[in-house]
Amino acid sequence: MFKLKSIYMKTIALLVCLFGFSTISIAQNLQYKAANPNFGGDTFNYPWLLSSAQAQNDYKEDTNSQFKQQTDLERFKSNLNNQLLNRLSNSLFDNQFGSSTNTGSGTGTGTGTGTGTGTGTLSPGTYVFGTLSIDIYHSNLGLVVNVLDTDTGEQTQVILPGQ
Repeated sequence: MFKLKSIYMKTIALLVCLFGFSTISIAQNLQYKAANPNFGGDTFNYPWLLSSAQAQNDYKEDTNSQFKQQTDLERFKSNLNNQLLNRLSNSLFDNQFGSSTNTGSGTGTGTGTGTGTGTGTLSPGTYVFGTLSIDIYHSNLGLVVNVLDTDTGEQTQVILPGQ
C-alpha cells in the first residue's frame, strides 16, 4: 500500500508539472515613460507640472527691494557726475603732485585735428552740477574743496596743504 501511494503521488506530481508549465502564460510588457516633457515625456504634462511646482514654492519675491532699474536720463546724470568727479580728482592730483606730460614719437599714417584749453588748476568758487555742490576756497590749511550731494546730504572735504 505504501508503494501504491508513492506511485500515485509521483503520477500526480508529473501531471501537475506537465499541465502547469504547458498552459499559456499571460504577462505584460513594462515600459517606462517620463512624465516631464524635458526628459521626453508628453508635452501636455507641462501645465500640470508647472502648477504643481508653483503650489510647492514657498518663496515670495520681496516687492520692497531697493534695486530699481535706472532710466536713460538717470544713467546720463550718473555718468555726467562720474565724469565731473573724475576731472575734479585729476585736477586735485595734478595740483598736489604736479601734472605729468608724456612725449613720444612714432611712425604711421593718419589724419586728425584737435584743440584743447584749460590749465588744470582749481579756481576758488562755488560750482553746482546737478545734485553736487562743489565749494573751493583758500584757507590757512591750504586749498579746501567741499563736495556736497544735495539729495542725500553726504559731504566730502578735501584739503590740499600748501596751495
